[in-house]
Amino acid sequence: MPELPEVQTVVNTLQPHAVGHKIVRVDLRRMDILTPHGLDLSAQLTGRTIQSITRRGKRIVFLLNTGRRFYIHLGMSGQLTLHPPANPIPPHTHLILHLTDDTHLRFRDPRRFGGIVWLGDHPPDDNMGPEPLTMRAIQLAKLLSKSRRPIKSALLDQSLIAGLGNIYVDESLFLARIHPQTDACDLSTTQIAQLNRSIKSTLRRAIQLGGSSLRDYRDANGQPGGFQHRHRVYHRDGQPCSRCRQTIEKTILAGRSTHFCPKCQPL
Repeated sequence: MPELPEVQTVVNTLQPHAVGHKIVRVDLRRMDILTPHGLDLSAQLTGRTIQSITRRGKRIVFLLNTGRRFYIHLGMSGQLTLHPPANPIPPHTHLILHLTDDTHLRFRDPRRFGGIVWLGDHPPDDNMGPEPLTMRAIQLAKLLSKSRRPIKSALLDQSLIAGLGNIYVDESLFLARIHPQTDACDLSTTQIAQLNRSIKSTLRRAIQLGGSSLRDYRDANGQPGGFQHRHRVYHRDGQPCSRCRQTIEKTILAGRSTHFCPKCQPL
């Protein structure tokens, strides 16, 4: 599932081509990907100008010149890409926004775990925690002090911290030398400060490299990311640790595959 770096990369590659352009036509091909059900999306979007495109957590948030918003969630296989109208429209393309510069903005999602949510005047971040890229160590410490869950599980909770997912939690914990099964509330002040720095460092590097393309993810120009070649532990179980040469191990936490080095991240 695309996480913060992938979603931010899509936003970064969309902005130069879509912000400031008017939506001249809306082609919604599946009503079941739209929330609320029954909304006339075409009436809400046609003739409106895209004022900004931002990210909140894993959501791509569109602000219109009317002051109203909607967001697109990519789910597991979603792609939000720009195309000339002459480009063939592949299967599972559920939404096409026709923009004034003769460009299609297409949302394609074969597995349909993503979707479009009309917010109207409501904010895009109900029940979401703070953004990890701007979070301070003291803020992270306060959030984790309330949780007896393993740190891996706590960091995946979007109501605790917004935008983190399986890849970047594993990579950040490795960089911080913290075992993923450590109880969140048991981390020391020093460990939390190191974890906060590691999360920021991992996310920023991933954004620089366009995110991780493991299967379906592409940016708005259809290009894959490159951070998958820099993973230190994620999906590297059975391979030697790049730091100590110990074999990377895999376990399951909160129903998610979890990768770590038992020597660099002792429990």
